[in-house]
Amino acid sequence: MEFILDLVYFPLWWYSGGVKYALIWCWHLLQNGNLYLAPGLWLKNMFVPMYGQTDLQGRLMSIFMRFVNVIGRGFALLIWLIIILAIFLLWLVFPVFIVYMLLQSLLLVK
Repeated sequence: MEFILDLVYFPLWWYSGGVKYALIWCWHLLQNGNLYLAPGLWLKNMFVPMYGQTDLQGRLMSIFMRFVNVIGRGFALLIWLIIILAIFLLWLVFPVFIVYMLLQSLLLVK
C-alpha cells in the first residue's frame, strides 16, 4: 500500500518540493559560478593599478585589462546562467517526457 501511495505522491512532490529543491540547487550552482568567475571583484578593482604601476601607462593598461576581464567573465557567467536554466527546464519537462514516451510505446505495441 505504501508503494502505491509513493507512486501517487511522486508527481506531487516532483512539482512542489522537488521544484524547490531544484531551484535551491540551481541557485547554488549560480553562486558557485559567480564565486569562481568573480566579475564583480574585477569591476570593484577597476581603477586599482596592477603590479603597483602608478604611472599613466600602467594605469591605462590596468583599466583596459580589467575591463576586458569583466566583459569576458560576465559573458561566461551569462552562459553559465543559460546552462543552469536549461537544466532546470529539463527538471520540469522530464516527467512529462517520460509519460509521453511510455504512452507512445504502449500505443505502438498494440
